[in-house]
Amino acid sequence: MTISTGDTLPDATLLIFGANGPEAVKMADKTRGRKVVIFGLTGAYTRTCTAAHVPSFIRTKGDFDAKGVDEIICVSVNDPFVMAAWAKDTGAAEAGLTFLGDAGAEFTKAIGMNWTAEPAGFYDRSRRYALYAEDGVIKALNIDGPGVCELSAGETLLGQI
Repeated sequence: MTISTGDTLPDATLLIFGANGPEAVKMADKTRGRKVVIFGLTGAYTRTCTAAHVPSFIRTKGDFDAKGVDEIICVSVNDPFVMAAWAKDTGAAEAGLTFLGDAGAEFTKAIGMNWTAEPAGFYDRSRRYALYAEDGVIKALNIDGPGVCELSAGETLLGQI
């Protein structure tokens, strides 16, 4: 079942590349008592994700900060090594965005955003989405189709907060 506005985000364990390698991150710890933006996308280094989706949140980071957002989190069904490299290569790490690998698609499946595109070699990847949550409750949710980054862009979500 796909999540919707008003739902509470499920807990899941994701991975971040920390000082000593991969570290577990509980989504509940990231969202409890906080205002967060979470955006999910098909995969690191893919065309639309790299050229449009990530840059939209880099551009709007300061505006989200001004609205009291505590953290902007990018989630992708990738390992934490790839996510760390991609965050560095796109400038997202320097901009202050958090990149979490959902290597087993645990979070992605729990929120109903998983999909498969066999011709591209994508199995249980994430649909493109962006959401805003307060204390783990979804206040805004935008979902785009493959190859499109309009509803899920940082600017669109920013206008809804």
